[in-house]
Amino acid sequence: MLQTAEIQQRFKSVQQVVNQAEQVCQSDGSVPSEIRDCIHKIAEEAGRAQSVMQSNDQSSMIQAIDDLEAMGDEAKRVCTSTRPSPQVQSVIVRVHDELSNLKHQLH
Repeated sequence: MLQTAEIQQRFKSVQQVVNQAEQVCQSDGSVPSEIRDCIHKIAEEAGRAQSVMQSNDQSSMIQAIDDLEAMGDEAKRVCTSTRPSPQVQSVIVRVHDELSNLKHQLH
């Protein structure tokens, strides 16, 4: 099980990847709206989760990561069905993988 400080540090990495995904989706006009919406929702949720990460309440932190990981699963599913550009596909997979890896380290 990761310590609180490690969870917070890993979450910063997740936020960076989510921010990159959001930038890619904004700059690529051909991104399907379903993917754009998924990434926007993940970015919003990551913003809300930021305050949870500062709380040092491990159970709340784990729940926030679990929620984000489920959203990452949905983004990857939508990505598979809509077939966006390779750059968009790559960044969606990175978001999913970061969230999935962190979740698995917490459980």
